[in-house]
Amino acid sequence: MTIPATSPQQTSSSALDELGRDLRRGLESVRALAPAELAAHVLTAVMFVLLFAKPMRLLADAWWNDPNSGHGLLLAPLSLWFAYKSGVVEGARPQRALGLAIIIAAVLFRYASDLAAELFVMRGSMVMALGGLVVWHAGFRQLLHWWLPFTLVSLSIPIPEVILNTVALPLQFTASKIGAALLEWRKIPVLMNGNVIRIPGQELFVAEACSGLRSLTALLSLGVLLGAMFLQKWPTRLLLVLIAIPIAIVINGVRVFLTGFLVLFVSPEMGEGFMHTSEGMLMFGAAFFFTAIVAWVLSKGEGLVLRSTAKAGVA
Repeated sequence: MTIPATSPQQTSSSALDELGRDLRRGLESVRALAPAELAAHVLTAVMFVLLFAKPMRLLADAWWNDPNSGHGLLLAPLSLWFAYKSGVVEGARPQRALGLAIIIAAVLFRYASDLAAELFVMRGSMVMALGGLVVWHAGFRQLLHWWLPFTLVSLSIPIPEVILNTVALPLQFTASKIGAALLEWRKIPVLMNGNVIRIPGQELFVAEACSGLRSLTALLSLGVLLGAMFLQKWPTRLLLVLIAIPIAIVINGVRVFLTGFLVLFVSPEMGEGFMHTSEGMLMFGAAFFFTAIVAWVLSKGEGLVLRSTAKAGVA
């Protein structure tokens, strides 16, 4: 049998056609609603926006202005896309009591965190309320079915400052040690004092922004995404996310080494400004590449195990 070739334009066109059909079906479903039910849905949407306008604004501001949280600009639309592609699980049924309990808890967290000026809980309460609405309308099974969109959007919430400060400092020291060790391996004299690395004629300060925390949070999100797309079992997905942590730390140590090497042998300007930022983006691309390689290896291993188990079951 010959499979007709499909051009990228045809694939894109069919995807848009499918999206258009789904939108038309959605509009027809809305028109078919009874006026009272439609009014209830509109009121729910308006109340949600009024209640969570502040967390929404603060979250959007963090995504746009905080370099540590910029990956949220990618994760938020991806979450909506995966929720749309996953659709509604078969046999979904509303669970009013449980959904209402989650929504009430989210509203209480929303206002308590506002009084305490705790941004993480305030932003998280918005995701919690969305989960409650899903349970109210389609049950807890639907919430589990949408685990990926909810996990991704949860990972886009900026880490609390207390945890950020606790984690960033050890990461700074670890990146400094790896960078200094690599410089010494290249026979470059190094004097290390905390997160300050002295090399001949130059001094490198491994700042908080260079701790690797930024790439670590983004890599964890990508690890979850790759695990959902290419792996089938929870243990291998969890293993991929765990492996992403040392990858981010080692790559950041290599970045410190490269910065020192280029500053010493090329130009002091290589350690600041545009060149330093470009170097960081390049190293993040390398970290993403290695994480994708690990995901590919795990998927092959997982496939072998599943095929062996299936053969053993048949035998």
